[in-house]
Amino acid sequence: MAASSFPLPDTDWDATRAFWAGAERGELVIPRCGGCAAYQWYPAPACKACGGKQFSWTAVSGRGRLFSWAVVRHGFLKPFAKKVPYVTGLVTLEEAPAVRLVTNLVDCEADGLQVDMPVRVVFRPLVFPDTERQVMAPMFTPASEPVAGKERNARDV
Repeated sequence: MAASSFPLPDTDWDATRAFWAGAERGELVIPRCGGCAAYQWYPAPACKACGGKQFSWTAVSGRGRLFSWAVVRHGFLKPFAKKVPYVTGLVTLEEAPAVRLVTNLVDCEADGLQVDMPVRVVFRPLVFPDTERQVMAPMFTPASEPVAGKERNARDV
């Protein structure tokens, strides 16, 4: 394997190893507090809800809603310059609307995206031209079926 000139995610870092292993299996897994059952992202030593310190990595449905997005048209780093334009998004999970994942949005046109639209996870390799290494990553695409969940109101927009 050739040395990478671009830093792909560190799949061996203790804090996120289970996340990347889940993605490799085609599973979206998120830390869940053993004390209060709250999901938490990004992994932290203590639960944001109750202060608990015991977590288990729990598979979630991969369904969610689009909270926000941006179209990247200028690659500030050389490897990204070869990938523009692309769409990044902030997705809330069906099981845990307070959890928001930063992700790529794929298989869609940016003009068709809407706040609160249903999305679902897909797994794709992160590939950059300057490296042979790939990392399987969760990305999201518009969902054809409605996502169960919250009632929408003005403060959610």
